[in-house]
Amino acid sequence: MQRVLTTATLVGLLVATAAAFAITERLKLVKSPITGTHISAVFSPTCGCTRKRANISVRFRHRDVVTVSILDSKLKPLRTLVAGQSVPRGRSVFRWEGLTDFGDRAPEGTYRVEIHLERQHRTILFPDRIRLDTTAPQVIDATPNRTQFSPDGDHLADSVSIHYVLSEPAHVLVYVDGHRVIRTHFHPTKGAVLWSGLVGGVLLPPGVVTLELGAVDAAGNVTPAAERTRVRVEIRYIALANHHITDVVAGRVFEIGVSTDAKLYAWRLGARHGVKAGPLLRLLAPQQKGRYTLTVRELGHVDSATVLVK
Repeated sequence: MQRVLTTATLVGLLVATAAAFAITERLKLVKSPITGTHISAVFSPTCGCTRKRANISVRFRHRDVVTVSILDSKLKPLRTLVAGQSVPRGRSVFRWEGLTDFGDRAPEGTYRVEIHLERQHRTILFPDRIRLDTTAPQVIDATPNRTQFSPDGDHLADSVSIHYVLSEPAHVLVYVDGHRVIRTHFHPTKGAVLWSGLVGGVLLPPGVVTLELGAVDAAGNVTPAAERTRVRVEIRYIALANHHITDVVAGRVFEIGVSTDAKLYAWRLGARHGVKAGPLLRLLAPQQKGRYTLTVRELGHVDSATVLVK
């Protein structure tokens, strides 16, 4: 009798296993009721931008009645986006604004999406994670490769390169007087930006300029203006060391300093003119006493000084 029971039990187990296998294989052939899922990877409810909500976009194969929920990292329900809502066949989009069911702001962290389909008698937990991020990126360091540059097109110190370090991967933003002049395409935590003295396509005049560096991360969080890192650089073109030269003796040589990175520059004093190189301009004063104008020019940039010959 025991042998008969043992045999019957074994046969029963084999039949049950075969049935379970058949059901599993049949389920594999059944298409998922949801396809074409697109879920926001990261968003910031406080950014005031297009990423202030998380989008859950899904395509339903059939009309159904659904409940869509946001679960926390422990897979506990946090927010019910819709409950018992009829959805048509095709694409539907659900949005999460970052709140809990109690109306509180959900903390920063990672969340999951769960959809229950009443007619299908199925609950689907999506593997995609949604990261809620409200922390703005910070510029930890910003160092220019030079403090003076001359954007005159001579390929000598025409721009300034600012090497930066960020608190997280983000696009770097550079401002001048509130105008954004740079937004990097890539978003590493370390890198460099190049500025050539342009604001709105217009080359700035010579002088000291304060560049403000901030960043915007993948969630849309932007470094507040008060927390931007400031870098001071000086734009300079060709310039004379003195714009009022006195005590020049007629027919004698006098000197004046010239600030420029150009290899050559043109000069004119009265009716005479020529080309010079170097930071010290030595010229022969006119033979006649009087007031003269000395000009120096390089690639369209000009500076001048009054020369009093006695």
